Amino acid sequence: MIKREKRIRKVKIKRPHKERFVKLRAFYNKGLRNKMIVLFVLAAIDMLVIETLARHSLIAGLKFMATSPLVFLFNTLIIFATYSVGLLIRRQVFWIAVISFIWIMLGVANGIILLNRMTPLTVADFSVMNDGLTLVTNYLSKGLIALIAGAVIIVLAVFVFLFIKGPKTEKVVYKKAVAAVLCVALVLAGAYQIGTRTGVMGTYFVNLAYAYRDYGVPYCFLSSWLDKGIDKPHGYSEESIKGLFDKGELSEDGTYKPEKKAEATDKPNIIFLQLESFMDPTVVEGFEYSQDPIPNFRKLMKEYSSGLYVAPAVGAGTANTEFENITGISVKFFGPGEYPYKEILQEETCESMAYDLREIGYSSHVIHNHRGSFYGRNTAFKNLGFDTFTSLEYMTNAPMTPKNWAKDSILTGQVIEALKSTENRDYIYTISVQGHGKYPTEQLISEPDVVVTKAPSAEEKWQFEYYVNQLYEMDKFVKNITDTLAKFDEDCILIMYGDHIPALNITEENLKAGRTLFNTDYIIWDNFGLEKKDGTLKAYEAGAEIQKRVGLKEGLMTIYQQDHEGDKGYKKGLRALAYDMLYGKKYIYGEKNPFEPTKLKMGIKDIKIDKIIEMNGKYYIKGKNFTEYSKISLDDEILETTYLGPTLLELKDKVDKDAIERMKVSQVEKYSEILSTTE
Repeated sequence: MIKREKRIRKVKIKRPHKERFVKLRAFYNKGLRNKMIVLFVLAAIDMLVIETLARHSLIAGLKFMATSPLVFLFNTLIIFATYSVGLLIRRQVFWIAVISFIWIMLGVANGIILLNRMTPLTVADFSVMNDGLTLVTNYLSKGLIALIAGAVIIVLAVFVFLFIKGPKTEKVVYKKAVAAVLCVALVLAGAYQIGTRTGVMGTYFVNLAYAYRDYGVPYCFLSSWLDKGIDKPHGYSEESIKGLFDKGELSEDGTYKPEKKAEATDKPNIIFLQLESFMDPTVVEGFEYSQDPIPNFRKLMKEYSSGLYVAPAVGAGTANTEFENITGISVKFFGPGEYPYKEILQEETCESMAYDLREIGYSSHVIHNHRGSFYGRNTAFKNLGFDTFTSLEYMTNAPMTPKNWAKDSILTGQVIEALKSTENRDYIYTISVQGHGKYPTEQLISEPDVVVTKAPSAEEKWQFEYYVNQLYEMDKFVKNITDTLAKFDEDCILIMYGDHIPALNITEENLKAGRTLFNTDYIIWDNFGLEKKDGTLKAYEAGAEIQKRVGLKEGLMTIYQQDHEGDKGYKKGLRALAYDMLYGKKYIYGEKNPFEPTKLKMGIKDIKIDKIIEMNGKYYIKGKNFTEYSKISLDDEILETTYLGPTLLELKDKVDKDAIERMKVSQVEKYSEILSTTE
């Protein structure tokens, strides 16, 4: 009897432990073994990693999760939805590994990009991936590139192993799997509707960097993919488009019809000078300098029309600033982070100042001391109506910065050559590159002209010191080009501005009052005595403003901007016109695009072959205007060539004698794309 009582008491002591064990096992069976829960937890982990990489801080990532739980949850649902598709296949572990890798690599790429510029990764960046890869050595060390390449190879090997040897689900119950995937899709769609209608999630991104910060990387990245082009305006019709203009502003039927007019011989040459990453560095708090980095620009600001320039980009996006100035269309009408140069302008023409000024006798030129195919410019400029495009490949002896960007001093001579190349008036769009990042975090200039005497950290000191010394040289170039144009025997108006602020650690909090991240500075200089008139200038309104200053009103956008800027619904009208011009029925043109691509000539000077010489068993081509990028070609195949000077090239390859007469000279950019070939 006593023994039985002991046994009973013993059982009572162990029972709570068994109950807890049973509960844990039940939780495991119903919870952790439930694939949906496991996938959701994995999605949440991925989301935390992505946001940590975007903020370069685990604490900041955790803070985002805690302070914006609904936004974090919605982005987790997006990642979870991509995982759930794996329920439909047998190789579920392989699918999970691949999807997880894609999301994490998205986070890594975005984190790296944000270390080097101020705008996050978008789908549009993949359209310029080839261009980006050509610059990778400017941003990453060779050792890091090798490490990344090695890591990618290892990951690919793991994927191959998982695909071949990885576990497989014995049987997929497709009814349940499809139901689960549809359920996730419906939940995600419902969450999107609720989130956007309540304002938790935004649908219009004024500042892309802030949108990624506030709404999460996955959501914003996918928005940049799904939201492309210009949305069709509400109530879009022929009547609504023609109704944007007053009677008599356009033709009798309310359409715009470009037509030849009398040559404007009494008007000046119009020159745009877009200065790479140029701004007044003294407006950034926390820094002091041994001398003013931009004394000439500052002096000109006091003497000529000047003010704040509103760029469409921050820290990057040079091509979008160009697009706005040339077309009068805001890139904010397009999808988040979109580059019209790489999208619509690869296929369609777009009305521009080049097309419009041609009607009154202007020739048009682009000058850029960088690669001609970068951002697809060699195609885009055909569809923007330019006559010539002189890129780095058509310049000789360009001096280079320590970070291997061409210095801007070479541009003065190129502008004068363009002006002298025609007898009529010229419209010249000049694009600088010297101020480009990446800015080094260690001392790179041993004897700087400008010393940073105060900075928040050693790394920022060296970054800003490199940057302001490039500004100092660019400022000398500004003086040189204005001094040269002052002596030119034709009237010229020159607008100079920074395309965006540099990709440095600049926030609105450390900018002086009255400035935003979208502000640089501009000057409207002339050599014929225009009245000084200061004010803020938006990039997409710059063309119309310059025309107004010289008494011109050429082009659809110029007419609308000059006559309707103060109207209610002005910006909606601009957006509607842009949609109609590029994506709609083209009602404003009578339903037919009147602009044809130009036969863009690469380079101002003609590159010519005078004769082919044989000497000591070697062949030489003698000619004119060769550059370091001139290569001998045969039937579009590039041959090994030595540049001996602007009049002489040496052939290093062996070719058949009967092929010698077919040899030509091609201008070949750094990564082997042929830009032009002699006739």
